[in-house]
Amino acid sequence: QVQLVESGGGLVQAGGSLRLSCVASKRTFSSAIMAWFRQAPGKERDFVAAISWIGATTAYADSVRGRFTISKDNAENTVHLQMNSLKTEDTAVYYCAASRAFLTTTPTTYDYWGQGTQVTVSS
Repeated sequence: QVQLVESGGGLVQAGGSLRLSCVASKRTFSSAIMAWFRQAPGKERDFVAAISWIGATTAYADSVRGRFTISKDNAENTVHLQMNSLKTEDTAVYYCAASRAFLTTTPTTYDYWGQGTQVTVSS
């Protein structure tokens, strides 16, 4: 079992930055991939970014590529999401997720989820 705890959400003006963090209770082969998803009110949960613990392969949604950066700290079992040039449409609850298998953009393929952290971008 892997437990995930997110932090770093908040309120920021458009054009600003936030850094989200996700601490995993353990890093084993049971969580090969770490990812961030987001869900706005009334919308589906969408893929944002992902990274592999081994090799640091990354993937980004088109809507955030060039503005967001996912990174990891193996020693701290922590994954970060640096969000720059934030837009109002980035407003959502951001979830950290872990997969035991492949890097995918589909939420149902992820095995473990955090509780989420709210990000609100004002105009």
